[in-house]
Amino acid sequence: MQSIKEKLNLDQLPKHVAIIMDGNGRWAKSRGEERTFGHKHAIQAVRNAVNACNEIHIPYLTLYTFSSENWKRPDDEVSTLMGLISETLLLEAEDIFSKGLRMHIIGDIKKLPELVQEQLHQLVEITKNNDRGNLILALSYGSHKEILNAVKEISSKVKSGELTEEDITEEVFENHLYTKEFPPVDLLIRTSGEVRISNFLLWQIAYAELQFLDILWPDFGQEDFFKCIYDYQCKERRFGKTSEQLDEQL
Repeated sequence: MQSIKEKLNLDQLPKHVAIIMDGNGRWAKSRGEERTFGHKHAIQAVRNAVNACNEIHIPYLTLYTFSSENWKRPDDEVSTLMGLISETLLLEAEDIFSKGLRMHIIGDIKKLPELVQEQLHQLVEITKNNDRGNLILALSYGSHKEILNAVKEISSKVKSGELTEEDITEEVFENHLYTKEFPPVDLLIRTSGEVRISNFLLWQIAYAELQFLDILWPDFGQEDFFKCIYDYQCKERRFGKTSEQLDEQL
């Protein structure tokens, strides 16, 4: 039986995939465990997504690791998550480097514990020359704050005379976002059956294909990732044009 991966058109892959990794708590609860149990067992799903992306050479993968709203969760859960992030960075650093992936971080990381900040900066530094793919972790990230920060930076430049109102284009705005080094998101995946964006990459997903899966994140496997890519390739991406216009370009 032909695997889903073998059905993929490797000439029509998305450049940038983003994932909202949701469902850890419900996965744990279904097993009679605390929410933190689900977070600990979600690491394999992260590996599955990274490995699948690396296998078919998708150049950008962004993972919604910890949102700005997640700080509102119970202190013990936040503490566990911070410890898990630190532990995971140590365990996965060598594998990330050996795969040739370059690590990037987006978000308000100054709110993270100092140890985690140091580990993140070290991993970004040691992988800065890798060029086989880009792994982007969204940590303490919220799209509203990202957009507001961009507006403030641009407003300050207008006030100082560095920019004029006429200079402000979409490209200029994008160059003030956390994601200025990355292409727009082509495919956004969310697990757990929830159908919402949750303040994630609101500007960057303007023309992304959206896929909402019933799978809880700890159960997410490589085949699930390849299925998402296959479904993506079955879509006609028109970017505001008609099907006829696209045919004329072929």
